[in-house]
Amino acid sequence: MRRTMPDRTRQAAQQFPDAPGQDHTQVPAESAGGAGRDTLRTEFAFELPRGYVDESGTVHRHGVMRLATARDELIPLRDDRVRENSAYLSVVLIARVITRLGTVEDVHAGIVEDLFASDLAFLQDFYRRINAEGHTRAAVTCPSCQEHFAVDLAGGRLGES
Repeated sequence: MRRTMPDRTRQAAQQFPDAPGQDHTQVPAESAGGAGRDTLRTEFAFELPRGYVDESGTVHRHGVMRLATARDELIPLRDDRVRENSAYLSVVLIARVITRLGTVEDVHAGIVEDLFASDLAFLQDFYRRINAEGHTRAAVTCPSCQEHFAVDLAGGRLGES
């Protein structure tokens, strides 16, 4: 499958380079002009606001979410749990696209069910951002000085953007 990045998307990506140390996979894609090669970022690192607490009490906050495919969005519609309760769709969908959560590499709907509500809301917004908008950055304005800048919603330590 060949994917291209529009010029305006490429320019926006150059304005806000990825934060150092973030995990992501890039797939080669031919540029719109065909002359050069660009990369398509397919995985995005995140940090949960609270974290998933496993059965041993370990808190897992850092994870990786991949871009969703059409299949990822279609298969949950056939799931009996989703047919019985349409609100369960986001649980199944999020479980399909999270590739790692802390040391947990087999993320399934049961794990997503056990997340705190604030973490699920974060992941739903994160999913929407990377799949609809193509990035995890949000443009913000400082209320004091009116300076415009971008923050990365993927997480990090307090005060980092």
